[in-house]
Amino acid sequence: MRGTDKLLQPVDGQPILRLVTQRALQATPYVGVALRPEHVERQQALSGLPVIILPVKDASEGLAASLRAGASWALAQNTEALMVALPDMPDITADDMRDLIAAQARQPNQPMRASTVDGQPGHPVILPSALFPEMKNLVGDMGARTLLGSHSTGLHPLPGLRAVLDLDTPEQWALWRKGQPRP
Repeated sequence: MRGTDKLLQPVDGQPILRLVTQRALQATPYVGVALRPEHVERQQALSGLPVIILPVKDASEGLAASLRAGASWALAQNTEALMVALPDMPDITADDMRDLIAAQARQPNQPMRASTVDGQPGHPVILPSALFPEMKNLVGDMGARTLLGSHSTGLHPLPGLRAVLDLDTPEQWALWRKGQPRP
């Protein structure tokens, strides 16, 4: 993003991080947000929302650090599953999250991924509690890719490109704001 924080990009008059968190809160009252402790602006963007901030002190390692923080929190909450929703995906709706939760509940021992209609896997992803111990051992910046690759995973199709549209560059944000799919 060339120095701009993509999670603070305005969408519907508020930072995308706040908007996606609000959507998650519409799907479930139990929302934890993994953040580096030094990201004060991101924490401020969530001010007033009933969420738990999960400090990720080793975030420079990559996505695995956030997943470990989420798994530890979920284990402590004794939850049945954990949804991983990325805040740079502005087209994911609260209904998408609720539908994904319902799909995973029908197959509670299996990870569930949002996908495109033609089966391209994307996000959000729901991981059942049986995988939390493995999540706590993830390392690096691959996220849960290796974990998902070693377990049978259900796919739940979402309309259009919602499950795969993440915005990582100013150009992608500009195209999205013009209503065009990213390159």
